[in-house]
Amino acid sequence: MALLTTTASAQINKWFQDIKLSGYGMVQYQASDKEGSKQNQFNLRLARIALEGRAHDDFYYKVQMQINGNAFDTNASGKKNSLTIRLVDLFGEWQKFDFFRVKAGQFKRPFTFENPMHPINQGFMSYSQNVSKLAGFADRTGEHASNGRDIGVQLQGDFLKNSAGRNLLHYQVGVFNGEGINTGDADNRKDIIGGLWVMPVQGLRIGAFGWTGSRAGIGEKNRYALSAEYAKNDWTFRSEYIHSQGAGASAAEGDKADGLYALCIAPVIEKKLHVKARYDLYRSDKTWGSSKTFYEVGADYLFTKNLQLNVEYARVNERASHSNYNLVDVELDIRF
Repeated sequence: MALLTTTASAQINKWFQDIKLSGYGMVQYQASDKEGSKQNQFNLRLARIALEGRAHDDFYYKVQMQINGNAFDTNASGKKNSLTIRLVDLFGEWQKFDFFRVKAGQFKRPFTFENPMHPINQGFMSYSQNVSKLAGFADRTGEHASNGRDIGVQLQGDFLKNSAGRNLLHYQVGVFNGEGINTGDADNRKDIIGGLWVMPVQGLRIGAFGWTGSRAGIGEKNRYALSAEYAKNDWTFRSEYIHSQGAGASAAEGDKADGLYALCIAPVIEKKLHVKARYDLYRSDKTWGSSKTFYEVGADYLFTKNLQLNVEYARVNERASHSNYNLVDVELDIRF
């Protein structure tokens, strides 16, 4: 009994020693001179706290909560909006083999390079429009905001090592409810999402993704993405094209939509000061008359690895409303 008690105690202690508590917050100031909807406000863009750890070395788990919104903002009725608190991640992953891992729970959909990126590491004031509209952030189907996540099961892995021991291929495929976070499957039909990419040289990856499924009340959705990224020596080049077929929440959006972004982040002082630029296009019904385009430039400065300041300017063109306007975004990011 003493031996069993000692062994159990040691195992429990190991589990708790492997637990990590972390989080971050993003405070935002944004101003726009768009005709008819000018804005000038501070905002709590995002705050998250996460608990993660390992069990028996082969099993990884994570729980993450999110807080966002502005308690001092008001809606159309004049009432104050409250902060929103929600569960965004709750999953476990068996990681015994690099070439075959199994993840189950609520987590990022395996669609595009940008979707699973950390909001700070992504590099700009927001995810690109095509990722936001076609990967489940503010999805065109009207799905509630889900930060690119869903509930399901996923297989993934890396394989085909070169002489230096670096894997050249990655795959991932999952089955999901298709309704977003914290929601059951309303139509009992599952979404199947997958991707494959090659990594021929260090820092470079070229990939393709596919997504087929449906949403209750909207119907079928079929999407694909073509992606490329080069990230090395503090330089980043990334571009992704996404195409979607299937009805949107609004009849005016039509049956098809697409979008493209291309960005560059360049170091002025390595790991300290960067300048950046992004071209960000989204077409809500795959016609140029429906296009919305951001032409963005900016910079970020890292006071420490846990404190970062970001400044951006965007010239925005909305063809549907024949509108051109300016947008300024300033963010302070804090990690702990």
